[in-house]
Amino acid sequence: MSIIKRMDHFTVTSSDLDATTAFYGLFGLTPGERPAFNFPGLWLYSGEHAILHVVATSTLPEETDGVIDHIAFWAEGLSETLALLSDRAIDYKLMRAAETHNPWQVFFRDPFGAMVELNFDAAEAAPQAWQETSRPHGMLAVAAKAS
Repeated sequence: MSIIKRMDHFTVTSSDLDATTAFYGLFGLTPGERPAFNFPGLWLYSGEHAILHVVATSTLPEETDGVIDHIAFWAEGLSETLALLSDRAIDYKLMRAAETHNPWQVFFRDPFGAMVELNFDAAEAAPQAWQETSRPHGMLAVAAKAS
């Protein structure tokens, strides 16, 4: 019997809460209720669930990835998402997972360097020339600050 049932939330640090809210707002996350902690931050929701917790800091750590490699979300609207990333000049890597269900995976960085993965159902239509848009992780630059 597994004690862990599902992922509850991820926490990232940010030196600009407005930029973080705007960036994740591109993907439909919205600010919502947060307990009155004794440190600044915000919670971003997908529907009724606070899926991304953001802790405000004046100084970001030098090593932004730390021991967490990336945060992943299940998403819908692959073509629209790729257009959104391209319109905002956010560098991304698109690939198909080698697993049986073979979902689409899109990797990119948030404004403060956290690697984000969006997974899409394998049944979503393939983007035109998608192999040409795939780039190695190492080429994913830190995203420009969202405005």
